Amino acid sequence: MNSVILEYQLEATAIGWLTSAVQFGFIAGTLLFALFTISDRFSPSKVFFISALCASLFNFCFILQSNNLPYILIFRFLTGFFLAGIYPVGMKIATDYFDKGLGKSLGFLVGALVLGTALPHLIKDFFASTSWKFVIVSTSILSVIGGLLILLFVKDGPYRKRNNIFDLKTITTVFKKSEFKKAAFGYFGHMWELYTFWAFVPIMLFSYNKIHSNLTIDISLLSFLIIGIGSISCIFAGYISQKLGVRKTAFNFLLGSFVCCLIVPFSFLFDSQVLFVLFLIIWSFLVIGDSPMFSTLVAQNVASKDKGTALTIVNCIGYSITILSILIITQLNITLQSNYIYMLLGLGPFLGLIVLGRKTA
Repeated sequence: MNSVILEYQLEATAIGWLTSAVQFGFIAGTLLFALFTISDRFSPSKVFFISALCASLFNFCFILQSNNLPYILIFRFLTGFFLAGIYPVGMKIATDYFDKGLGKSLGFLVGALVLGTALPHLIKDFFASTSWKFVIVSTSILSVIGGLLILLFVKDGPYRKRNNIFDLKTITTVFKKSEFKKAAFGYFGHMWELYTFWAFVPIMLFSYNKIHSNLTIDISLLSFLIIGIGSISCIFAGYISQKLGVRKTAFNFLLGSFVCCLIVPFSFLFDSQVLFVLFLIIWSFLVIGDSPMFSTLVAQNVASKDKGTALTIVNCIGYSITILSILIITQLNITLQSNYIYMLLGLGPFLGLIVLGRKTA
């Protein structure tokens, strides 16, 4: 982001706006996609392709030489908006192909998302001298390729049931089912912790390095390894869910990450860098494994014709919660400069565990 600031001669405060624009775009996109039941009324593969194409276009527009801050923010917002037609719709496509074993298939899907989230840290480590525009162009091209692959090779699944009725009430009626609400609120608690943890992994490594200044830490590479381990976690969770059950698997992962939230301040006291990094790897493994499980529970507890809308609105609310969590922890980090602030991340898992633990009346 610093390179972008210099390129377009923007104020330093623009960094926050550039990041938030994508997030708010995604929230707006998921809300509208859910309201108009897009992925349930139209072919998910075609929705995915069009969204990937549009996201690629607006992402590419980010590098136009004539840009100024208002235009950049619009392009970032629109990029985020059309991402709403990629991730939630991708899960919808998976639910259309798998009746049984959905947890395993979503484990692979979310695992791929996690790897993509970690990848920029690896690129930063190995291509530090490469222009930021190269990264933008590369991701835009990959987006088009991904969209084309889905359009050409992934047709509508055998379990897809098209919803021909446009009903704005769908996003509220799905929450009337008790088991759906449990899955959704468990997911919301999970999201309070997840993205804030990912955002603060480099900061936690930096803070540890400040305390133990005699050590040399490759923050970018370690951030990739720590976050990237989550892809293995998602796949692992998918497989064990076939033995333990989806709900029990989600509960166990959420419980594990909650425990990590409670002990994280004390991990900074480890003299061994290996132990500290190992702790973050374990936390990273536990913090994401429940994500595909919650999405599976959401999909399993809603009518087939409403699955796309249900997954999208839950994503919308969950992602909104992540913004709030990141803002709060960021402000506390600036104000208090204490590693105890990370314990607050446990609030989401704690509430999620309470909801999941309730017995249906």
